[in-house]
Amino acid sequence: MRVVFISGATGAAGRAAAARFAAAGDRLALVGTDLDRLTTAATELGLVEGGWRPVVADLREEAHAQAAVAETEAHLGPVDIVVHLVGGWAGGTPVVQTERAGVEEMLAQHLWSTLAVVRAVVPGMTARGWGRIVAAVPSSILEPAPKMAAYGIAKAAQDALLRTLAREVAGAGVTVNLLSIRQIDVLHERETDPLPRNAAWTTPDEVAATIFSLCSDEAAAITGARIPLDGRRASS
Repeated sequence: MRVVFISGATGAAGRAAAARFAAAGDRLALVGTDLDRLTTAATELGLVEGGWRPVVADLREEAHAQAAVAETEAHLGPVDIVVHLVGGWAGGTPVVQTERAGVEEMLAQHLWSTLAVVRAVVPGMTARGWGRIVAAVPSSILEPAPKMAAYGIAKAAQDALLRTLAREVAGAGVTVNLLSIRQIDVLHERETDPLPRNAAWTTPDEVAATIFSLCSDEAAAITGARIPLDGRRASS
């Protein structure tokens, strides 16, 4: 039985991941900024009492991240797995019109939240000799799109942070990996209305299945990877 810290737990991918880990008997910390949404998600997923805990925290603030991890460990036990799926997007502005405040907002949402969480959990993971960290980045960090500079900068920075961490904890029993996603297909449009534009979208269940696999003992040799989940995209 493992303890899984899921940030962004009320989003479609976070909920799918929670369902997958709960089905395996793991204990879950569902982390977000709205208690009602966390409780509703747990109820809809059928999570059993004692098997999960809502943790309300603004992970952009390091003190909040430290407190969230401390609360999780006090009630559920040491954190074995971090699934970091914090959302937040800003776009529509050309680079020359992009203001620093917008970039800083995205950095706080994606880079600083990630750094705060790993600073809180990685020392314990390395001391125990086992841990898994998985996050998601857009495939656009490799192919930057116009008018997405603030978001793209933040997600590229998150990618660099976690891939650097993977090298630093290599050999300590801790793996760090990323999923590269074009778009999460919440409504399963890829099946119900297949079009070229949604051919490379990824369902929440596919995201959850990949995360779950990366968190297994059998995946111990995979670290520092950016795994593409847009494999249905036609080659150019």
